Amino acid sequence: MINFHVDRSSSVPAYAQLVRQVREALRIGTLRPGDQLPTVRSVVTSCTVNPTTVLKAYRELELSGLVEARQGAGTFVSGTLGHADPHVMARLRGSLARWLGQAREAGLEDEDVQALLASVIAENATPAKRENAEGAA
Repeated sequence: MINFHVDRSSSVPAYAQLVRQVREALRIGTLRPGDQLPTVRSVVTSCTVNPTTVLKAYRELELSGLVEARQGAGTFVSGTLGHADPHVMARLRGSLARWLGQAREAGLEDEDVQALLASVIAENATPAKRENAEGAA
């Protein structure tokens, strides 16, 4: 099961943080179809957010086809994102964790790491994504 967290200092709304966390968990294989999301009440308690915030996040995920609400049973994962081999993802995650340790030793903070990662992603965008970005500019 996923353990949600909300960063109150973030400019991203709390409901969007919850949505992002579910989408990321689906991509890395932490959540799979059939898994149950935490109840609204438990998210409200653990993240100290309004129930409407959690309901909004779950509704957005439902409209995206990623979860389904079952009357009286809860909210369950019904879709998937990404198609990477779980073993490959685990190996890459380990490599990334080691790299992050090196970055921390070098004095990089979270924002430094995020900026560095975003720049590398942008520089190495797939040709289709690069064309879409250039066409939108």
